[in-house]
This record gives sequence, C-alpha cells and structure tokens, in this order.
Amino acid sequence: MSHGFETLAIHAGQDPEARTGAVIPPIYQTSTYAQDAVGAPRQGYEYSRSGNPTRDALQECLAALEGGSVGLAFASGLAAEDTLLRTVCKPGDHVVIPDDAYGGTYRLFAKVAERWGLDFTPAKVSDPAAVRDAIRPTTKIVWVETPTNPLLGIADIAALAAVTHDKNALLVVDNTFASPYLQQPLAFGADVVVHSTTKYIGGHSDVVGGALVVADAGLGDGLRYHQNAMGAVNGPFDAWLTLRGIKTLGVRMDRHCDNAERIAAYLDGHAKVAQVLYPGLPSHPGHETAAKQMRRFGGMISFRAAGGEEHAVEICNRAKLFVLAESLGGVESLIEHPGRMTHASAAGSPLEVPGDLVRLSVGIETVDDLLADLEQALG
Repeated sequence: MSHGFETLAIHAGQDPEARTGAVIPPIYQTSTYAQDAVGAPRQGYEYSRSGNPTRDALQECLAALEGGSVGLAFASGLAAEDTLLRTVCKPGDHVVIPDDAYGGTYRLFAKVAERWGLDFTPAKVSDPAAVRDAIRPTTKIVWVETPTNPLLGIADIAALAAVTHDKNALLVVDNTFASPYLQQPLAFGADVVVHSTTKYIGGHSDVVGGALVVADAGLGDGLRYHQNAMGAVNGPFDAWLTLRGIKTLGVRMDRHCDNAERIAAYLDGHAKVAQVLYPGLPSHPGHETAAKQMRRFGGMISFRAAGGEEHAVEICNRAKLFVLAESLGGVESLIEHPGRMTHASAAGSPLEVPGDLVRLSVGIETVDDLLADLEQALG
C-alpha cells in the first residue's frame, strides 16, 4: 500500500518500539552492543559507527521520502559529499560542478578533492548543452544543485539525466534547497540525492547532519561500505533530532513557501531592489522548469541591492527579525551577505557571487512582520 508524503514522514522507519510500544523511536545512546556469541551480533548490531537503530530509522525514512532504495545519514552535508566522491571517484577522474554552488561544496572540490587528484570543471547547469560540452571521457559525476545556492538557478533534472547517462556518468543532485517535499530528483532520473539535513529536513537550527539517497541498491552498498570505513556518521541524538524535524517537514515547507511568495512579490516591486532571484516569479528564467519538477518554489530568495555592495551589507546589518546568520531552512528567518559569509571561499573563482547580493532564508513567522522588517532594513 502506497502512502502520501506526510504519512511517510511520520511513519516510515518509525514503527512503535517492540519492547515497550514507545511511539517515538528511542535514542540508542550506545557505542557498542552485547553479542549473543562470537560472530553472532544481535540483529546485526555490533558497533554504532557501523550501525545504530536510531540512525537506521532516519535512514529508512529518508529513503522513503526521496523514493530511493538506500538512504544513508552522515555527520554533515559535506561529510556525505566527501563519502560520495571517494566512493565513486579515484585520482585522475573528473567531475562537472555547477557554476553556482554552495561555497563549502566548491571548497571541498577546490581545496581538498583536487589535491587528492580529482579534477573538476564548472558548467552552467541550467544549460544541458553546456553541461554536455564540459563532460570528458574521465567524467564520473555531473553534480547539480537545483535551485542553486545562492543565485537560485534551476536545472532541468530529466534533461541532465539524459545527457549524463549518455556519457556513462552519474547525476548527483543536491536537493537541500528544495527538500524532498518539494522535489524528488530520483523520479526524474538522478542517480544520487544529496542533502544537508541541517537545513529544511531538520528544520529547527539545532542539529547538523547530511544524507545520501540512491536508486540503485548496488551503489547504495558501496556507499554504505564507505560510510562505515570513513566513519563520518551522525550520532544517535543527532539522528533522533533530525527524525523529529522530518515529521513536520510538509507543513513547514508549505508555510515557508507561502511566506516566500509574498516576500518575493514585495521585493520585486521595490525601488531599492535591482533584481529578485526566486523561481516562483514568472520572470525567472527557470520558472517553467521549476514548475515542472517542483511541488512549489521553496523558501529561499536572493536579491541584488540597487545601491551596490555596501547597501547590501547595510541591509543585512539593519535587519532585526531576519537574523544575520549563515545556514538556512530553519523555522526562523535568516539574512546573509553570501560574498562575505557562506560563499567567501569562492572569491576569485568562477563561482564568485556578486557583491550586491543578499540571501534570505524565509522562515515561518507571521509574514506581515517579516515584510515590515525588510521595509525598514532596505532603508
């Protein structure tokens, strides 16, 4: 029997605990497990890096929400990304990355993986022809964000899957900005979905984590082996907090989207805003593609300040209800200057972001209060 998203979010991997009937999965705060005999661990559990029932509940739920065969949880989104790269790639291989991407992802490629011998080429992921031209015989992965961070570009997942698979590479989609409630890349042909579960999935700015979800069970086995061998797993309490956040993902995302749509429309008509980047606006070049593959358009908005970089910084500093902070996807609204904060590591690279850019993570507060705060912050 198939179930809807909200039902899966509350129940997948989360049956009442067998011994007591507890309706919430327990926090198995243990490092090791008593074994019934030498070589006979009870229910397969021997050491919590290798397996933990709380983390397993989260992993099963993540796989269900993304429509995948295997879900794996990690200590952070970057830990998930690093494990994926070292599972699929070897020194001398090549990856196509977005020309607009999270600064930490770019840093991982440029400062860590490249020293290990992994080459990469940025490409405009909204243009399948540009991605095709960037693929080499040694390309193992085409890496995509949609929407991208922080310029909110949109990639056509199905079109890129066709291009990527024609070249015998894997399509990896970072689905952090959308969340599985708004978009399920595996259904459009992606091979791997990446999440920073710190963001919308956790949803409350109180836990750090990451995830990989795959369609192919064989690839899942390889990732699971490396998850254990590399050891960048999340602890049981972090897994429990993330699982708790998932339960309200659907209702939270609807409010995030409601608020973001109002704010994007307001900013789009403001004299002190030069450009609004939000895929829900009909003027956005990726609007039609986003409408095809997303349930709604998300809670992230970026805009360019009409007064330039210093004006953008002033807006961030004057905001009150929008908290000046990195990260995104929590119930509270955040504001940041990407060029000097989350994307500082991309300065001087092809992924450098405009200095006049402001990024908003629109929370679930009363939207009129958020609009009033932006009005005073814009000056």
